Amino acid sequence: MDKKRKKRFGDRSDGWRLRGIDPYDAVSPYIMVERCDAQNYFNDKFEITAAEKYVKEKHAQGYKNFGLMHVMLAAYIRTMSQKPYLNRFLSGQKVYARNTIQVNMAVKKELVADETNTVIKVFFEPTDTAVDVYQKFTKTYEDAFAVEENAFDGVARILSYIPGVIKKFVVWFLKLLDYFGLLPKALLNVSPFHGSMFITSMGSLGIPPIYHHLYNFGNVPVFIAFGAKRLAYELNSDFEPVRRRYIDYAVVVDERICDGFAYAAAFKLFRRYMADPTLLDLPPETVVEDGDIDPKPKKKKEKKTKTEAPKAE
Repeated sequence: MDKKRKKRFGDRSDGWRLRGIDPYDAVSPYIMVERCDAQNYFNDKFEITAAEKYVKEKHAQGYKNFGLMHVMLAAYIRTMSQKPYLNRFLSGQKVYARNTIQVNMAVKKELVADETNTVIKVFFEPTDTAVDVYQKFTKTYEDAFAVEENAFDGVARILSYIPGVIKKFVVWFLKLLDYFGLLPKALLNVSPFHGSMFITSMGSLGIPPIYHHLYNFGNVPVFIAFGAKRLAYELNSDFEPVRRRYIDYAVVVDERICDGFAYAAAFKLFRRYMADPTLLDLPPETVVEDGDIDPKPKKKKEKKTKTEAPKAE
């Protein structure tokens, strides 16, 4: 994200601490200590005519598996590039700006009941286009099933071998390390509990979206669930009935990373990208950086010296 930012005391490997936030935002994490204390719920919908047309265009261009999920991801990532506070997180009662965009998603190789889940973590850049998002997501998904056991499953298997009492201590110790920002980066990079957001799609299951809780372990601040496509008959401006297609989505957010006005502005922008996905074909003109910029060194005040009055000749 901000490659030039120098690491300062109190920063973490996955983000830098925000030091110039409002007093309320600095105090509220000590009142709402756990993420479940601070989670808010809301739902919305978007009309998918433009998005479905966009998907067909991408299929014609050779991106055969390009789908609505990629459009949604690209729209959200583009929103984060303009509203970077969406990518903040809480750890150790401190607010941080994340230095990467990480999206977690639980996936199955096949949609059958006895197929086990795995979790993939995809790393994105704020300048990614819709095609970039498609390619990165596809590669990560294919890599996860190209091996017998991916990194996440390997860590979960090791933990499963630990006896219950000791396992509780291990999890407590990992939480302690995470609290102080000492969790190894290699573990952060595979953990589904750390990242910019967690996304799940109910569309393939044919059911409406659910409100999924945020995890107290880790630092994921946003969980989004998308539902199946649905038809709606509405009246247009001329009071004539029209048929429209929608996708509903439910969002659970950590209210401590930003206020309601900021969330509203971000998701209005998200809907704008979904209404016109062609905006996602090119990188954004500018990327907005979050956090307090390293202060410029103060100029030393020059000491004024008394000058002697010129002597009269």
